[in-house]
Amino acid sequence: MERSSAVVGAVRRLRTQAPPQQQQQQRRRHQRPEKDEEGRDGEKPAGRGCPRLLPEARASLALLLYLLGLRGLVHVSFQRLVQPPRDPREFDAARARTYLENITAFGPRVVGSPENEILTVNYLIQQIKAIEIESSNVHKIAVDVQRPTGTFSIDFLGGFTSYYDNITNVVVKLEPRSGAEHAVLSNCHFDSVPNTPGASDDAVSCSVMLEILHTLSKSPEPLQHAIIFLFNGAEESVLQASHGFITQHHWAKSIRAFINLEAAGVGGKELVFQTGPENAWLVQAYISAAKHPFACVVAQEVFQSGIIPADTDFRIYRDFGHIPGIDLAFIENGYIYHTKYDTADRILTDSIQRAGDNILGVLKYLAKSDNLGKSYEYQHGETVFFDVFGVFILAYPARVGAILNFVITALSVIYLGKKILQPRKRAISYLRELAIAFVFTVLTWLISLLGILIVAVFISLIGRSLSWYTHFYVSIFLYGTAALAKLIFVHTLVKRFHYKNTNEQLLGEIFFDVSLVFWSIMLVLLTYLGFCSAFVSAIWVAFPLLTKLMTYKEFKEKGATMKFLLIYLLGMFVPYLYLMYLNWIIYEMFIPILGRSGSEIPPDILMASFVVVSSILLSSYFLNFIYLARSTKKTVVTLTTVFAVAFILVCSGVFFPYSSDSANPRPKRVFLQHLNRRFHDLDGHLAKSDSGIWINGLDYGGISHVTPHIPELNDTIRTKCEEESPLCGLPWILPVDYLFRKNWYLPAPEIIPKNSIRFQLLSKEQMPWDSTKLTFEISGPSHMSLYLRPQQGVTLSRWSLGDGTPVVNIGGDYFVYYSHGLQALPWRFWIEMKVSDEPVKEMVTLAIATHYYFGEDQKSPQLLALSGRFPNWTFHSSWVSTYDQFVF
Repeated sequence: MERSSAVVGAVRRLRTQAPPQQQQQQRRRHQRPEKDEEGRDGEKPAGRGCPRLLPEARASLALLLYLLGLRGLVHVSFQRLVQPPRDPREFDAARARTYLENITAFGPRVVGSPENEILTVNYLIQQIKAIEIESSNVHKIAVDVQRPTGTFSIDFLGGFTSYYDNITNVVVKLEPRSGAEHAVLSNCHFDSVPNTPGASDDAVSCSVMLEILHTLSKSPEPLQHAIIFLFNGAEESVLQASHGFITQHHWAKSIRAFINLEAAGVGGKELVFQTGPENAWLVQAYISAAKHPFACVVAQEVFQSGIIPADTDFRIYRDFGHIPGIDLAFIENGYIYHTKYDTADRILTDSIQRAGDNILGVLKYLAKSDNLGKSYEYQHGETVFFDVFGVFILAYPARVGAILNFVITALSVIYLGKKILQPRKRAISYLRELAIAFVFTVLTWLISLLGILIVAVFISLIGRSLSWYTHFYVSIFLYGTAALAKLIFVHTLVKRFHYKNTNEQLLGEIFFDVSLVFWSIMLVLLTYLGFCSAFVSAIWVAFPLLTKLMTYKEFKEKGATMKFLLIYLLGMFVPYLYLMYLNWIIYEMFIPILGRSGSEIPPDILMASFVVVSSILLSSYFLNFIYLARSTKKTVVTLTTVFAVAFILVCSGVFFPYSSDSANPRPKRVFLQHLNRRFHDLDGHLAKSDSGIWINGLDYGGISHVTPHIPELNDTIRTKCEEESPLCGLPWILPVDYLFRKNWYLPAPEIIPKNSIRFQLLSKEQMPWDSTKLTFEISGPSHMSLYLRPQQGVTLSRWSLGDGTPVVNIGGDYFVYYSHGLQALPWRFWIEMKVSDEPVKEMVTLAIATHYYFGEDQKSPQLLALSGRFPNWTFHSSWVSTYDQFVF
């Protein structure tokens, strides 16, 4: 038998110091066949005595304080805004706030309404003219009011086609007195959704742009390129105004880059969540010029994955203008986004100042950059970019990132390889134990996820969904503590039964290596798939390797001491802080969306999954402490107790999902539409009709929380789907029927809008290529939806909409969204139907839904009466609609 001299000396010292009973135990051990000196066969090594283990209470407290401290730093980072400057040549947030208050004073600004098309437009022109008068003589300002008409198809919400007529854009060009060949575009929208003042979405961005125009126009420094400010008046009508500008305006051809200003929340920091495509120089421009950077490629990849059901004008400029750009949005407090609470007073002046400083700096930088005129020459692939807690930004080409990722992976392989490149017996033993530990770890993750999902399903079934919507930390106490308790408990069982006689220090090493292997696999996989977000995995491989180096001496000589723990936590400071920072960004965007994500997606299942995944990732490099701790009993009991208390409180309904707190509201969203429906047969005769108030709760709870306040709103009036009709014969403004299958229809008297719809078939003609062309004309309110469903054996081959090729929606029908501004002509369009060899009696079912979003037709006495009975923790948006269906 072979033994190192160090081990021999240790054994001799232990023999002389150990009490008789321990000496007898050692003699018995020495009579057994010798295992390898590290104990990798599964038994504790002979002659070392008991290794130093972590005291449970102090270690758990240290970890708790560590995580709370990191959470505090993240909170401070998000609250860190700016103070308004005193330099009159810089952006003035106070003046921008005045613009904001004046715009929102007009009230909701729906496309087609006088508030949007006249009052806001006149105000913008008035302010621009005043700015022009005060401008420096080195600049030239031109203003144009564009009213485009057009159509396009878009792959959004399952795919549909859009048509717009006579909508409004206010366009301003600031350029050198001698003119400029190239331009950078800054885009905002001044329209809003119905029944909301739209302060954050997007009046504040237009106010910021007005103040930037004011600041730049007074500067004595000439610009090299022009800056075009587009105040677009139809973004909420599914990006129509930006399409009208970029495809039709004569200034559009000079644009080489753009900045789009948006909102998914109310105030806070504005996040760069999309760039490009493939224009690294734009990211570098933002890095160089933004005073208060806040940007992350993770947000870009999450948004572009389609997980978030939203889109911005960025898509239009990218897809139809083929222009690179930067997309920014306020993301804080999305709970009141698109509600009556989105008012100017809720947006901090510091937020306006921060956004103004950043956007002014970037626009000025681009307008003086030589790269702008040659932007098409700088498409060099994607860029990895992320801010470091809002202080500065790191950015590098994705191909460089791939090299760095593989270098870091190679370091991980070298570290693990040193343990494999040993005598054959030791190497096989290590690989076996590593594989077993990896399998155990993955199994504990799956067990935790499955267990928590069962809890989430139960919570959903008993009607207690969204208990964390107002009280965020309920999700941590309910799902996070349960996930951690399961992880720790299962690993404790594994330690007690499978690793009963194994050296604890060895187990600590093995489970550290398991986490390293997991993150290394994630790093390689994400890099191979081309995700720029792989940099997160790179951080979680590089810093643990550094931490291992820092703790090596202490751990080897003294075991798992508190000093070892503190050094370990210090080494892991950056990855843990950054992952919590990213988690909070995702939480900030993700949770409010679950309050408006439809009736079909159980939000607690999504929330539980996200919390469990976060817990798994954050605990990955803490798993080794379970095996290095003397006990985990108190920790498991404490976590289980917290979970049990939270579970009981949630099930008993203590945590009500919504809040009417005036300072921090969390409203439940409900849509009410007083609806008339008329179904016509093939001969044009009225086959059936009905009327009522159609009710949609925008979250999974439907109207269950409202029923106690309005008893007649219950499941006895659930809407029945008209299976033979497109989109169930209901007046959807967008094709989102697959998200809202649970809705309610309360019978109510018929209402006849004064601006009633007028529909007629103008002509029917047989085309030489064996198709039938139907031409229609429709007149009605500013917002309408057109549905088409070809009958069996018939195809819709061509139409006069989009690019001429019909786009079918995910549900199998064809959907067209229509809006118009003031003084629009009747909408005329045609479709071509192609019949198969066998003749058919009916070719197509066509339906038109109207939406009266403003004016005297918007409300009815029945709507007003019902709206007044809703509790104050709801936000109910109401209007009158009609649905007319025809067969041809």
